[in-house]
Amino acid sequence: MDMNRFCEELTALLPRLRRFARGLTRDAADADDLCQQTIERVLKARNQWQEGTRLDAWTYKIMRNQWIDETRARKRRSETFGREEEGTNVGSAGHIDAENLVELGNVGRALARLPDEQREAVVLVLVEGFAYKEAAEIVGVPQGTLTSRLGRGREALLRELGEAA
Repeated sequence: MDMNRFCEELTALLPRLRRFARGLTRDAADADDLCQQTIERVLKARNQWQEGTRLDAWTYKIMRNQWIDETRARKRRSETFGREEEGTNVGSAGHIDAENLVELGNVGRALARLPDEQREAVVLVLVEGFAYKEAAEIVGVPQGTLTSRLGRGREALLRELGEAA
């Protein structure tokens, strides 16, 4: 595949990559940073991708590995340095009414409270629409393990959202 087509397909993945990054990081700014780092790695490793395989799954795996590296680095830094103050920019979606924004916020908070492995499974399968087998390959676990994590994640989300109602 030539570089132009590769870049076009990668660009088409950006909205999905940002959504997955947000699910992993639980923070918009961190998600944007993770997306940028992932795209850089994908472009540098372009020759390692095998044409005929799924570009999205390959890219998701790179993003997940990048996030694992980042969380490990943060843990090491936090043991040495004090935590920086974090801020959140709050914006208005305009076309979405207030009730939908509240519900979306409830879902986001419930998702953020899930353990990392359950949140990954939920985001990959329920949000991104990957098949169980593909999601298991991205995460690097057997399909049964992913299915179990997804089931526990769904149950936890339903409990959380039931309490929010």
